[in-house]
Amino acid sequence: MRLRACSSALATAALTVGLTAAAPPGQAAGPRAFLDRLHTVAPVASTVPGNGDVNPYGTFTIERSIGDLRRGNVLVSNFNNQANLQGTGTTLVQIAPDGTATTFATIDPAHLPGPCPGGVGLTTALTVLPGGWVVVGSLPTADGTPATAEAGCLLVLDRHGTVRETIAGDGINGPWDMTAVSFGGRSELFVTNVLNGTVAAGGAEVDRGTVLRITLCDEGDRPPRRIATTEIGSNFPERTDPAALVVGPTGVGLGRDGTLYVADTVLSRITAIPHALTRDHSAGTGRVVTSGGSLNGPLGMAVTPGGDLLTVNGQDGNIVETTPGGRQVATKQINAEGNPPGAGALFGLALDLDHDAVYFVNDADNTLEVLE
Repeated sequence: MRLRACSSALATAALTVGLTAAAPPGQAAGPRAFLDRLHTVAPVASTVPGNGDVNPYGTFTIERSIGDLRRGNVLVSNFNNQANLQGTGTTLVQIAPDGTATTFATIDPAHLPGPCPGGVGLTTALTVLPGGWVVVGSLPTADGTPATAEAGCLLVLDRHGTVRETIAGDGINGPWDMTAVSFGGRSELFVTNVLNGTVAAGGAEVDRGTVLRITLCDEGDRPPRRIATTEIGSNFPERTDPAALVVGPTGVGLGRDGTLYVADTVLSRITAIPHALTRDHSAGTGRVVTSGGSLNGPLGMAVTPGGDLLTVNGQDGNIVETTPGGRQVATKQINAEGNPPGAGALFGLALDLDHDAVYFVNDADNTLEVLE
């Protein structure tokens, strides 16, 4: 087996080149918003697997076929079990654009290859790295309530859906969402954490949410190896919630200049952490890009080909497009179920491979849907 070289100190220029190479084809910014090109919402498939897990959260479009992963399909992680207890979902479902759905993995909390404090409850933190390594966050509970939430971990699965590694500790505490970039045998994970002091606060807001940059080294046929963890964001507001379990920094998206954008859910704003690929210290909550307006509890985030930020609201079923400069240029309601309409329905989202449609999960009826 040949191992690639991997260093925790890679030049800024190399990281920038890697990010540009990994980004989707660019297009010049223009007066027409990305969302203005999309008009129709359609169901794709149910996200409920054979074991009955519900409450889909993480959403990731697979970029290349390898093992049991198929290019263009969408991976979805489930946060709740069949009894609808939050923080107890154990399944990843793979859904093809034609609606064919298969269970990619069912994870047994009693048979993990390493520590994951509290067990398994799969979150929005979901990505696929080169070699078909699937990384998914776990924020587990014992009974679906905030009082029993524990730190969890990142679970690393191989291309066939077998858990091969856990990444725990060193700041990982309720991994809630994630984005990643890979280059030269190295991957950088950007992970939000929402359990720093929230359980002890018993529903009161605490400003201790973090963003970690976790550096992984490609080990060929073995799971990628963590070589560094750096806290690059801190002091985000977070709190437990009887309906949502926990509310804190959620969606993250990496701009082409190395800026990491964060959906600050509690304060309904988007902030920017500069030099996210290379910084060696926390930027706090970063610079405020936009606040209020159409944002209403923003959760998942995706970056458009032109660099705009798409976020979905947890409170009203809207998707919002914001420029890196902070202008909210488009808003569409993509879910109107429930009362108030759309509240609690949206979470994760991802662009399709052609970058002309948006996949998103509908927690109101446990489906994957598409805006096209």
